Amino acid sequence: MSNLLDPEILRTVLDNLQTGVCLTDREQKIRFWNEGAERITGYHRHEVVGHLWRENVLPQCDGHACAFCGATCPFIPAVLNGKSLETKIDLRHKDGHRMPVRLWMVPIRDGHGSIIGTAQSFDRQAQISERRRQQSLAMYGCLDQITEIPNHSFTEFHLRESIASFTEYHLPFGVMVIEVDALDHFRSSYGREAADAILHVVAQTLKDALRPTDFLGRWGETQFLAILLNSTNSGVTSAAERIRRLVRCAGLQWWGDQLKVNTFLGHATVQGGDSTELLLERARQSLERSRTKLASSSATQSASSGR
Repeated sequence: MSNLLDPEILRTVLDNLQTGVCLTDREQKIRFWNEGAERITGYHRHEVVGHLWRENVLPQCDGHACAFCGATCPFIPAVLNGKSLETKIDLRHKDGHRMPVRLWMVPIRDGHGSIIGTAQSFDRQAQISERRRQQSLAMYGCLDQITEIPNHSFTEFHLRESIASFTEYHLPFGVMVIEVDALDHFRSSYGREAADAILHVVAQTLKDALRPTDFLGRWGETQFLAILLNSTNSGVTSAAERIRRLVRCAGLQWWGDQLKVNTFLGHATVQGGDSTELLLERARQSLERSRTKLASSSATQSASSGR
């Protein structure tokens, strides 16, 4: 009879778990990466084993804090203090978009009790329900094929429904218009496929940055529309700042180049007597102020560097 605790059997079990499993040494170099981790992050084991965790999956982490999500580096308490932890953290998918996961981390000790590394398991939330939702939208022609989020028609319908709910039940919400900057220049420099790919990265980053109760859809060739339910003006403003930071950190590897885009954000909260046109007009005005502010800031920086 086979021994269930045989190392090869245990390795096979770990490798076939749907949850991501990763083992790292004291220097945070990845020594084991299972199929679940490949599925969740998009990184194959030969791309990460032997490399530091933060080189790929946490590329913005400097070992103390992660610029990508703002969280304190989870390796510090596990490696230095021998503490187990459970936390939410943002990983970066191989495609470039931000990806929130729940992470469990425990220290690994040798026979003498010394810490020799850490074991991590992680998983995304609500993947199955999201997949079913996308399949339903695609079935009824409501899914944008490039970004894999609701298309303009369905987004417009959802906005009208939100206005109607506010009128009847006074349920507050806010909207954000997010515009990808200089997409035409990006397309002419790298091609349509690259432009479509970066739009997909931005869309996935935006979707993961929002709450499950919020809505994100394609609004135009270069624009997205987010509808934030039960949000005040301060809440929408805070969400806009968080999204600016996250999209700025997202990127796309394209034929050896790291491609990034800038975004402008305009936002507004619903008011009594609003129509979709009035609400969107205030969001567009906010978008123009955002564009003007960024242009002014860039001009100031250029003038300062030229001195």
